[in-house]
Amino acid sequence: MLQRLYQLLLFFKEYVILSGLIVLSLILLALNENAQLKRIRSMASVSFGVLQQQVAFIPEYFNLRHENEVLRRMNVELAAEVSQLRDARLENTRLRSLLEFKERSTHPLLAAKVVGKNLTLLRNTLTLDIGTADGVQPMMPVMSEAGLVGLVVSASERYSIVNLLLNTDFRASGKILRSRVDGIVQWDGSELVLKNVAQTMDVMQGDVVVTSEYSSTFPADVKIGVVADVRHLPGTMFKKVVLQPAVNLVRLEEVFVILRVASEERAQLEREAAGSRKR
Repeated sequence: MLQRLYQLLLFFKEYVILSGLIVLSLILLALNENAQLKRIRSMASVSFGVLQQQVAFIPEYFNLRHENEVLRRMNVELAAEVSQLRDARLENTRLRSLLEFKERSTHPLLAAKVVGKNLTLLRNTLTLDIGTADGVQPMMPVMSEAGLVGLVVSASERYSIVNLLLNTDFRASGKILRSRVDGIVQWDGSELVLKNVAQTMDVMQGDVVVTSEYSSTFPADVKIGVVADVRHLPGTMFKKVVLQPAVNLVRLEEVFVILRVASEERAQLEREAAGSRKR
């Protein structure tokens, strides 16, 4: 090992001697109290200080880059926390409203969460996270705190399918709350309408439409929507009453199933009466 070190020193002897002389010169300059050398040392110190000040931004630049990355990461984390808190606040407000509605309702209600949506133009449906094990049966109405949502059409043990208002298979007896004008609420594929309203009937834009007491499926006075337009159809006895649904069906997340089953005796009697009229 020593032999290799000695050979290495011999190989670089000129550089070693030069380095030693430079170090010796610096030591002698530092120890010399000559006035001229003192001036040179002072000028060298000032020059070194100025140079150091000029290049001091280099480590600061890298430190700032690191600090910016840390602050950016913290900003993203704080934004995520704020978003979560906002969502929690909105959910808390929504659930409190649902709880208050359930407590005020005169009908037995079963809360459900929407776990699936099939929003086509003609047959719009929802999938709920409750089923026959929870007491849900087909033909049970579904509503939210804003109004009528639809009707359960099928149910398994843990899930159920709901036909929305905006479904061509949906029908409900409705009436104008102000003038008590009756009609059938139906989705025609593009608009929700109140059908069978005669031209002479009193219907105005802005009228509230609710479920009628004539329905054997839906409880009375559940809000369906508001009259958005009244169109007089030439050559017919009826007018087209276009409704704006009370419930925002696209943003719907929680609903209530009304634990109410239509009277089979009444339904059978009405079917028999309708059949006899056809004969």
